Amino acid sequence: MKAQAEIEVYIGLGSNLEQPEAQIKSARKEIAALPQVAECAFSSLYRSAPMGPQDQPDYVNAVMKITTDLSPMALLHALQEIENRHGRVRARRWGERTLDLDILLYGDQHIVQPDLIIPHIGIAERAFVLYPLEEIAGSDLVIPGQGTLAQLLAACPLNGLCRLPA
Repeated sequence: MKAQAEIEVYIGLGSNLEQPEAQIKSARKEIAALPQVAECAFSSLYRSAPMGPQDQPDYVNAVMKITTDLSPMALLHALQEIENRHGRVRARRWGERTLDLDILLYGDQHIVQPDLIIPHIGIAERAFVLYPLEEIAGSDLVIPGQGTLAQLLAACPLNGLCRLPA
């Protein structure tokens, strides 16, 4: 018997080290292969300038939609295990990384826990999240406590974000 009904979840994927496009594609397969997870959609890959220190390579980003009956914390731990398998090292805030996996939205829930905040902090200001999210979710998607995706996009310039060729 399932612990809870399946929830629609959006996950942000990012990488700027060790063949970022390959890191993202590999992580996608690993997420989809998790028990109790089904992939629903995957955005194009996007290139963006680093958000933090500028002495690092550009990022490749994407957003993935899944359904799952994993709890938010169980999903977070599974994603952190995938990051660790990809050699993720947390050397400095907003620094370079082989793989970064963030739970952006977990249904329409608003979650504040020491290790997990949903909707993801900063989602409203991050073009590298909002534009790929809109590609797979549509502009009517409601970000809990923040408005529709269309409203957030209207206030978020591209800032050099570009979609990579398929």
